[in-house]
Amino acid sequence: MSESRKTPFHPLGQQLRYMREQNKQSVAEVSGAVEIDERVLERIESGHERPAEEVLMLLISYFDMHEHEAVRLWELAGYEAGAGGPKSRNEEALQDVLSGVAKSVVMVVQADARTHYVDVSNVQANRSGIVMQFGQQAAKGEQTVAKVGMSLAQAEATLAQLQSAVLKARYQSSPKALPPTTKA
Repeated sequence: MSESRKTPFHPLGQQLRYMREQNKQSVAEVSGAVEIDERVLERIESGHERPAEEVLMLLISYFDMHEHEAVRLWELAGYEAGAGGPKSRNEEALQDVLSGVAKSVVMVVQADARTHYVDVSNVQANRSGIVMQFGQQAAKGEQTVAKVGMSLAQAEATLAQLQSAVLKARYQSSPKALPPTTKA
């Protein structure tokens, strides 16, 4: 049996895998960004599953594809409009995205530049990433100061930075100075 018969969306999956690899991202990072399960993205990339129109639009937007690339993916997924037939709502949304009609939503939140010291931390992990919650003990219980989520790859990089910073702080010697001169 040919590969295309076993995996009907093989060309689509290959193209999506290529885009992910060109962006040097893991399956976990991309699936987390577009909010789908890693196994679903793996099935899409292997050509075993066609992404829902909404998921394909999110991937096109996430990879910031050129119009011709996006249209090719859309067609590889079999979502092109039939001969003169009505377009689906998602095809119209894709055309809006490609033509620049759709607006990106940008939320600006003022960052708090103060340093918050914490005495409580909680770390939870799953296959998609890690969530760290930092807090302070207060008279009425624990108060959350910050909650941070990241991919497993980013967590490993952060762990290496933390280890390096702790080692430097612990073992960094003070600047060398000449001994004071004594008068004899």
